[in-house]
Amino acid sequence: MENYQIPAQTRIGHVHLKVSDLQRSLDFYCGLLGFEITTTLGEDAAFISAGGYHHHIGLNTWQSKNGPPSPKNSPGLFHTAILYPTRKNLAEIFVRIQKAGYPFTGAADHGVSEALYLDDPDKNGVELYWDRPKEQWPQKADGSIEMYTKSLDMEDLLRELD
Repeated sequence: MENYQIPAQTRIGHVHLKVSDLQRSLDFYCGLLGFEITTTLGEDAAFISAGGYHHHIGLNTWQSKNGPPSPKNSPGLFHTAILYPTRKNLAEIFVRIQKAGYPFTGAADHGVSEALYLDDPDKNGVELYWDRPKEQWPQKADGSIEMYTKSLDMEDLLRELD
């Protein structure tokens, strides 16, 4: 088979999630995280975005209305990762979620990025993160990227707000 590489400019445009309660999901994604509704399809689906894009996240109850969360040990989506433009923006959303009393499931420094983790109301994993500039990414001796999971220095993150 011919050697093929996906174009470097390719990106993931959106994620579409099955949810059990559309309004509860909108309260989380729009009310807490700050996304905007771009359009709805009746009472069964909504499309939300940051900054006016047609949609970054689709939410629907077509097959999942009032259903239970998927079991953690079954195949499926591990998390949706939402990339913030700056470290300060990540600190701001951390404080917003903390003030709302919404629970985090973790926080990590991955070398290439820093991340906060939480679950949406349907127990879908959500990662909120920012990428360090590429020139700051740690590298192994062979030149490949060295990613890891270490504790996130929350005090240092919060200093972004000073």
